[in-house]
Amino acid sequence: MMENRKKAAFRYAFPRTVPVMVGYLFLGTAYGILMKVNGYGCFWALAMSLLVYAGSLQYVGVTLLASMAHPLYGFLMGLMINARHLFYGISMLGRYRSLKRFRTYLIFSLTDETFSVVCSEKIPDALDREWVYLWISLLNQAYWVAGSVAGSLAGGLITFNTKGLDFALTALFVVIFTDQWKHQKDHRPALTGVAASVLCVLIFGSGNFIIPAMVLILAVLSLQYRGKQKKEAERVG
Repeated sequence: MMENRKKAAFRYAFPRTVPVMVGYLFLGTAYGILMKVNGYGCFWALAMSLLVYAGSLQYVGVTLLASMAHPLYGFLMGLMINARHLFYGISMLGRYRSLKRFRTYLIFSLTDETFSVVCSEKIPDALDREWVYLWISLLNQAYWVAGSVAGSLAGGLITFNTKGLDFALTALFVVIFTDQWKHQKDHRPALTGVAASVLCVLIFGSGNFIIPAMVLILAVLSLQYRGKQKKEAERVG
């Protein structure tokens, strides 16, 4: 019975991860190539993709490793780049709070793309939600790991200039933003994010805007959420 539930969850989850698979295989390959040409072999690419598993941070990590940056600088850079995951965590509290299995891994593996798939899914009651979430998260990481390893193995054969290859990740973020914009009726969160980011770039500069922008976005969205809750309470009352 349990085996049938796992298979049913897999059959439901896999098609929903195919768009991520296409992106992750390419992006992971590009990352593996960058690791290889900077002197870090397959083991390092595999370990980073298994244990760090944060696309944008891994791309930056190539530069940090190659330049032998101070660990404190690496920590601060990681904090700035991945600060957006605070919002993902808050958004997923309702979905993940009641889970009894896999919760630790699901939190660890909540990337931009996994969040995009999971938060938009209305899983049928007949399926085991926990297994669906697990398969989505596990499959997405498997795609990234496979791409990273393949890129690292192929990196020794690459002879062309790899400059600009890391822009592929930025392109994927643009695609995700566009897709979310098309499928969401309420554009206020997206507009808030864009406006706050632009404002903080103007004030703090392009190298220091991420954390102030995240704080500003969190404050604005919190105020919007409280206002919405207050209106609903008044309407019910």
